[in-house]
Formats: sequence, C-alpha cells, structure tokens
Amino acid sequence: MSGPGRPSAADRQSAAEYRIEDLAHASGATVRTIRAYQDRGLLPTPERRGRANVYRDTHLARLGQIADLLDRGYTLASIKELLDAWDTGRGLGGVLGLVAEVHGPWTDEQADRITLDELIRKFGGAPDDEAVAEAVELGVLEPIPGRDDEFLVPSPQELAVAVELHAAGVPLSAISGHLRELRGQVEQIASRFLEFTTEHVFARYLGHRPPTDTDAAEAAAMVRRLRPLAQQTVDAELARAMRTFATRHLHHHLASDTPLGSDPPSLATRRVDLPSETIRAVQQLVGAENVSAFVTASTERELQSRTLDTLAPPIPEQERIAQNG
Repeated sequence: MSGPGRPSAADRQSAAEYRIEDLAHASGATVRTIRAYQDRGLLPTPERRGRANVYRDTHLARLGQIADLLDRGYTLASIKELLDAWDTGRGLGGVLGLVAEVHGPWTDEQADRITLDELIRKFGGAPDDEAVAEAVELGVLEPIPGRDDEFLVPSPQELAVAVELHAAGVPLSAISGHLRELRGQVEQIASRFLEFTTEHVFARYLGHRPPTDTDAAEAAAMVRRLRPLAQQTVDAELARAMRTFATRHLHHHLASDTPLGSDPPSLATRRVDLPSETIRAVQQLVGAENVSAFVTASTERELQSRTLDTLAPPIPEQERIAQNG
C-alpha cells in the first residue's frame, strides 16, 4: 500500500524517464554539467537500471531550479544549502519568493527598443561605431540576438539624458566618462543602504541559513515595502544638493572675483540704505570720499564691541562702587 504523497508502482512506470543525454537535451544543460551537479550532491541520485542511469521529472525540475538560481547570481555552494533545506523538509517556497522579490524590478520604467538608424538620428546624424560599442559596454544599449540593426534600451530615461546632454554640446566620450563615474558613486550609495537596512531590518529574518519559510516570506514583504525608499531618499537629497551647488556655481560665474565656496554676493555685498541726514553728517565729518570706509569701520567696531561685551559682561553698579570704595 502506498503512503500519502508516495507514487504507486503504476505511477512510477508512467512517469517520464530520461537517459542522461535526453535529460541534457530537455534541460539545456550539458552531460558534463549534469554529472558535475551529481558529484556535488545538487541532483538526487538517479535510479540504476542495468548499466544505465535513469533520470525522472524530479531531476529535470531540479536542473531548472539550479539554472534559475545561477541566473540570479547565487553560487553552487549557496544553491546546495537551499536545496538541502528543501530536501530535509524545511521548505523552499518562502526563500524562492524572497529571491524573486529581490531580483524583481526596482523601477517602474519599462524597457524599450531602438533601431540603429533612430539612434544615429538622435545623436546628430553621424554614425559613431565607437560610441555605440561604449553604450553597449555600459549597458545603456543591449544587442538583440539576430538583429544587428536594433537594440534593447533597459532605461529609456538614461538614454534620453544622454541625447539632451549631447544636443547641449557635451561630447559622447565625456557623457560616457561621466556615467562611469556616476555609476561608481551610486553603487556605493546602494551598497551602504543595503548594509544599513540589513543591520537594522533584515538581520532578524536572516538568522538561519537558509532562512525559514516564514522568515523568508516576511522578509520578502519587507523588501516590497522598503524598495522605493532608497530612490526617494536619493531623489530628495540630490534635489537639495543641486539647489545648493547650482546657486553657488551661478554666483561664482556671475562674479568671477568671488572664490567658489565663499559667501554669495547677496550676503557679501548686500546694500543697506541709511537715512540722508546720517550720510550728510558723515560727509561733514570725514568727507564724501570716505563715507563708505567710515561706515564699514564703524560697523565692524560695533560688532567687535558687542562681541567683547558678550564675552565679558559689564560689572553691576553696586559691585563696581564696592571695588572703587
């Protein structure tokens, strides 16, 4: 009698069977790869029938899981840990859900396609094979197999920025160099944000290796919740920094004798109107040509006096009388 979940003899006979060559063809893996996975314990032991090994749908499904995890950047060692947990009944559904959530899209932007002719027109009409190769290397463009005249554009916004910068007079080589530099800086921000959230949020879900099904499912839900925060934070801080530095740069270029980073002219040379009677009195005292210098010196003297008064407050009158007496 067959137990629950255990296939009967008839079911086992009707299940698909594969020789290793057939399994390789069905899975897309090579015979050598399948044998290597077998040696590392990533595949269940096949059934021995005579001089041949017999594989089943479970082996085909396992090869699909391994290929998917490899595509997502997992090493064979970490994949073995996950599959061992699955085989011992700890469950893998939550972990695979977490993997899918992390590897899902981190932006609402939709990829687009562009032909080589369209690309040339957008960048001034002159073919530039070197610039196209550079864009492919940076991932701004992705070749489409079998279509030499068409590219996938993972981020149309990024390409649009390059088009506008080039139209404004920025050379393509400078745009590529700027993107490389910017990418390195953004990767540092992303790495720091992940370290921060792992330390303060995800550490409690990742205590087990691999995490339990429940913890992995909760972590996946937290990823969905926190996913937009990194971009929102960077957007807000970038807007603040651009406003600050753009104003500073503008003041620098409008007043070339003002060192970059110093107080803007609105503070350094701000005009203050004085009553006409005061100006006439100062003119009579020091002459018209010395009015500005006199007012400046008087103001600085008053500021120094107030600073000294703050540091050494005046002695109360009774105490002063006592000292003099």
